[in-house]
Amino acid sequence: MRAPTHPHSGGDGGPVRVLVVDDEPDLTEILSGVLSGEGWRVLTAADGASAVTAARVFRPHAVVLDRMLPDMDGLRVLRQLRGDLEHVCVLFLTARDGVEDRIAGITAGGDDYVTKPFSLEELLARLRGLLRRAGVAREAGAADTDRLVVGDLVMDEGAREVTRGGDPVELTRTEFELLRLLMRNPRRVLSKAQILDHVWSYDFGGRAHVVELYISYLRKKLDMGRSTMIHTVRGVGYILKPGP
Repeated sequence: MRAPTHPHSGGDGGPVRVLVVDDEPDLTEILSGVLSGEGWRVLTAADGASAVTAARVFRPHAVVLDRMLPDMDGLRVLRQLRGDLEHVCVLFLTARDGVEDRIAGITAGGDDYVTKPFSLEELLARLRGLLRRAGVAREAGAADTDRLVVGDLVMDEGAREVTRGGDPVELTRTEFELLRLLMRNPRRVLSKAQILDHVWSYDFGGRAHVVELYISYLRKKLDMGRSTMIHTVRGVGYILKPGP
């Protein structure tokens, strides 16, 4: 189990805590990185028994829980979690798309579900919604922490608004998520593989050209006669930094 920590306050004054339970190491690694990028504290577990033990100490606000685990069904894990954490938010990951399976998960006490393969953007949106409805959200000071600023580029994450030099920039959902990733990592080179993992589905079958395409869209909308902010590091990836 792994627990990278990032200071982001939850409803109890400490960081929002999320437990990710899945036996796919690549997936848990990606989810850990993406959720940590939200400023949340993330712990991972590869089986049900480890998840139940970890939850008793970690006390997560939310659990991302795979339905199919090597040692027990996710529904059984959920029942054990609810015994210790009555109000924890539970988001199921499932490869099953049948109505009966969805009903079983919700009836057992799950709050929501996403079907594999899924969009990381969708998973984040659903998890944010669960936490917000549960009251696990920052109240005081939220306006400040929701703002990302790089030079004259400003993003209000809560309102999903972007401005450059005070002028509004209209973005699609995917363009917004791509820019958010870049703005959370200013002056840091991100590879095309990292961008694909964070903005598109974790097992997205597309090629790197989709990243190049959306980078070009962002450049057209952000620059508009101004200095370039998104730079290509040939053979490596892309970096966002303030213009001169």
